[in-house]
Amino acid sequence: DSFWRVVSALLFVSFLPVASAADLEVTVKSIKPGKGEISLHLFSDPDGFPMGEGKRIRVWLPAEAERLVYRFEGIAPGTYAVAVFHDLNGNRKMDSNLLGIPKEPWGVTKNVRPALRSPKFEEAAVTVSAEGPNKVTVDVGS
Repeated sequence: DSFWRVVSALLFVSFLPVASAADLEVTVKSIKPGKGEISLHLFSDPDGFPMGEGKRIRVWLPAEAERLVYRFEGIAPGTYAVAVFHDLNGNRKMDSNLLGIPKEPWGVTKNVRPALRSPKFEEAAVTVSAEGPNKVTVDVGS
């Protein structure tokens, strides 16, 4: 009797969904090498996208070549958007003019560049699956 309860419990547990993780490989191109840093921002929802302080993972990398590849590892499968900017002067912020227009190179997933406004999360969102491969390219060239 107790044997069958254990077997039943093990069978039940074996059918429970397993928490999975995914990776997202981001290639950034059109970098001006040798100047400043590249800032990558991985957003899981629209809050703060593209350069605000919402729910995001932020990574700083040296701008050593015209192209770089970074892998966000162990993230939950779901919908994400990536915003990137090239901090040319090393002050670790996106510099803009009086109208709020960026003065430093930037880009987002799907390379969305609307006129007269910032890109929206929904426009740049990509689906990241546990099966992968999950790869995107962001062009920071103007």
